Amino acid sequence: MTSAAWRRYRAIVWAVVGVVALGFLVALEIAARRYGLPGPMTNQAKEVILAPKSGPLLYGSMALMMVVLTWRQRFIATGVAVGIDLVFFLVRWAADVKVASGYGHPFGNGALWVILGCAVIAVTRRTGRERALMLKGVGLGLLLVAGRKTGDTWLLITSKTRPMVLDQYVATADHALGNPSWLVGRIVDASGPIGTHVLDWVYIQLAVAAVVVAMYQLRHVATERRFPRHHLVRTFLVIGLLGPGIYMIFPVVGPIFAYGADGGHWAVADLWPDTMPTVTAPQHMPFDEITPRNCMPSLHTAWATAIFIHSRTGPRILRYAGTFWLIATLGATLGFGYHYGADIIAGVVFTITIETALRSLARGWDRSGIQLVAYGATVFAALLLSYRYLPMQMAERPWVFGPLLVLAMVSVIYGYIRTTRQWEPKAAPARRREPQPELV
Repeated sequence: MTSAAWRRYRAIVWAVVGVVALGFLVALEIAARRYGLPGPMTNQAKEVILAPKSGPLLYGSMALMMVVLTWRQRFIATGVAVGIDLVFFLVRWAADVKVASGYGHPFGNGALWVILGCAVIAVTRRTGRERALMLKGVGLGLLLVAGRKTGDTWLLITSKTRPMVLDQYVATADHALGNPSWLVGRIVDASGPIGTHVLDWVYIQLAVAAVVVAMYQLRHVATERRFPRHHLVRTFLVIGLLGPGIYMIFPVVGPIFAYGADGGHWAVADLWPDTMPTVTAPQHMPFDEITPRNCMPSLHTAWATAIFIHSRTGPRILRYAGTFWLIATLGATLGFGYHYGADIIAGVVFTITIETALRSLARGWDRSGIQLVAYGATVFAALLLSYRYLPMQMAERPWVFGPLLVLAMVSVIYGYIRTTRQWEPKAAPARRREPQPELV
């Protein structure tokens, strides 16, 4: 295939992806409207004027967009964003408008305005490769924001369309792992307010950590005038796209709701985290139309695992940060009662399978990549089926099924490490110099 034909092929593929993504957003907008709530497109449009739901996320999105700009342009863009936010703050203060009555954070509008302004500049003032590069940067920033809005709408749909949840099945199967959410929940309670606040901040600002790692990976885009074949943002977006589909198949609300005080009268009992649930035959249980069914798999664990994987190629401080974020996220997901241990294992397998598929797509599919993706998908499906149809057997034989669950996850991790090491370019051995005859 010639270079021109390849470019046409890529243009067609991206056009199809864009049309499908737009149709998906429109469908979510319509679905949200059916329940009397604004969808992702409306919520994003509101943040042009109203106080945004997440200011740090908008500034993180702007930072991702700025990887295509020069340092001078970055300083100008940052100054403009801060200036616009200052104007919005003064206007709200003068009009005595409280942020809480608006939408969320007191800052972030300026970052969104700068992203949209760069899109206008790219279309009106740039041409050729420079225009394409800037539009890619704008698209990257907007995709991160759109992913957040899309996820919020998906969670709404899960709570409205899945009245029955499978928490009793997962909680029963979790006996094979020793009910880690109950154990970590008591540890977090014992850590006091400091440990709780740290874990809560890590849990909430996961996207900001992803932006830091992604900016390191994309640090040469402005000078090389191209994006790398694979980077963290791609993995993040695919996880967020596929994960909610699993929620619809396997709706679970989490131990703090199904077995804790936050579940109210919908909960089985107020057991979490002080009293272990007993092993009884599980059944479907009804739940409210507000709580998202967003546990299986744990996408926070999936995203933290992706951050950990992509931080491995960075400097030491980035590797340490990636490790800390993964450990703290695991502590938060379990310690706050948002997930069961079974969710964590499924989330890790889910991420590694997606990461392998994306890396294979970027470098070209080969036998090892296809085999690992197929194996990871098989293990993930087997986990879900065992949680649903073998929970009693798992709870009654924890010494068998507990190690099997961990071994299944470890086997996927080992396969990923082994396969990706084979993909790394091998350094050619230095040629041995022949001894030269001495001159007499």
